[in-house]
Amino acid sequence: MAREEVFKLRVHPRYGYKFVSPTPTEEEIAQYYAEEFYASEAPIQVNDSSLDVQRRDQAFYESWRNDLADIIESHFGSNDIAVFDFGCGWCETLRLMRDRGMRCYGLDTAPEAIAYGKSIGLEVRVSDLKVINPFDRKFDVLIVQNVLEHLSNAESFVEQAAEDVLVPGGLLIIDVPNEFNALQLTGREVNSLDEWWVAPPAHLNYFSRVSLRALVEDKGFHVVDEIASFPLEIFLLMGRNYVGEPELGRKCHEERMLFEENLRKTGRTKVLHDFYRALAAQGLGRQILMVAERGP
Repeated sequence: MAREEVFKLRVHPRYGYKFVSPTPTEEEIAQYYAEEFYASEAPIQVNDSSLDVQRRDQAFYESWRNDLADIIESHFGSNDIAVFDFGCGWCETLRLMRDRGMRCYGLDTAPEAIAYGKSIGLEVRVSDLKVINPFDRKFDVLIVQNVLEHLSNAESFVEQAAEDVLVPGGLLIIDVPNEFNALQLTGREVNSLDEWWVAPPAHLNYFSRVSLRALVEDKGFHVVDEIASFPLEIFLLMGRNYVGEPELGRKCHEERMLFEENLRKTGRTKVLHDFYRALAAQGLGRQILMVAERGP
């Protein structure tokens, strides 16, 4: 940020998620994402958005992109689906869904990422994200992966998603960090750490499964699925303090990938998914993926 702020975390009085106050200006937020986020050398548990990181762990990310495409296709019963990825980054999710037959559109603040998307034939645009839907149409699916925690207007965004982006019966797919969960708090306490995950201007909102569900349901959506990701904080409870240690963080991530790979290659992908759904129900897991259907 261009200026230093003394900030506090406040609790949203209606939905219960935590948010940073005072909020950085729109200009500061836009500048951060345009100039710093995708070039960040942050540890893997903090930022997995760079193209290099995604390519290094291609099999891992492709597996989950295919899982997401499976969820979408099973909901609609076909692959003739219009998908809008808001904050599409380097367009890897859109690329895969385009290759599976979907009609794909995307928006992001990083010119270099959008230039790459256009170079592989995708319908994507650079935006400051103030206009949620610059396309002259509505969509069957809106994907919001690792975005809602960054927005200064999360409540307004979900409301506009229902009104201006999705067709009736369309799917809103939100993936956010699952912050202040029990494993994370325990890891902080036993390792005498600060709340390292509180990091404006990168993250302005801090959701749990309960608070995210409260928000989307209040805006007219019906939640149809909730899936957690591997609870990385469990390593902190086993004496492996990766916070501020990128090499150890990478090692923990590699072990997490191996865990998933072994289940998948032995034909137990459903076991993996059921395990992560059970974690979500308990409010655990590093991330929460929520799939919600817009009402009529």
